[in-house]
Amino acid sequence: QRKHDALPQPIIQQGEEGTKARRWADRAQTDRPRVGSGSHGSGPFEGWAGDDGAIAPLPMKDPNPVMAGRLSHLNSAGEVHMVDVADRPETLREAVAEGFIAMEPAVLALVLEGRAAKGDVLAVARVAAIQAAKRTWELIPLCHPIALSGVGVVIEAAPDGSGLRLQASARTTGTTGVEMEALTAVQVGLLTLYDMLKSADPAMTIGPVRLLIKSGGRNGDWRRDG
Repeated sequence: QRKHDALPQPIIQQGEEGTKARRWADRAQTDRPRVGSGSHGSGPFEGWAGDDGAIAPLPMKDPNPVMAGRLSHLNSAGEVHMVDVADRPETLREAVAEGFIAMEPAVLALVLEGRAAKGDVLAVARVAAIQAAKRTWELIPLCHPIALSGVGVVIEAAPDGSGLRLQASARTTGTTGVEMEALTAVQVGLLTLYDMLKSADPAMTIGPVRLLIKSGGRNGDWRRDG
């Protein structure tokens, strides 16, 4: 049995119906689902399955020049890759991010007064956030393993009393930034807070989570307005 019997094959008929069928067959040849990818000759290709089951190569579409020029994780062929940072100078890099978790006032009081059923909620969330920062490269596919020189976590009541605010900072001296480490620390810290308190308030809401500050690197310093 051929591998591609599942693909619809046109039935060529005679007369007027046959003309319609031949037109359909021409469209099917160009619209047939493409399968596979790899290299053919000197460049990459995609292909479709021919009637004999073979894969006929087709030139790949040119990548979006705007996106390819702006996104460092796309190579010249428009494919994702891990950025090579070996030729970049090592500089001090820092990032600070924050996030919020909204909860009922009674639940917030349990946390701040140390009366939560699972114990010291804030201590566990701080440790979880620090651990997440160190393991960011295992969670985000194209992140580099980074030797962090420091991670800081602060958890406090939100200014409006609606819940908790978690801030995480990360620092390293290296060739790539630590924005993702700070953001991952915030996300996992907030998820840990939810896990520790969900029995008291399953309607808790996480967000927003955002980067506040980054410094170092060839793109320079950045600070969120407001």
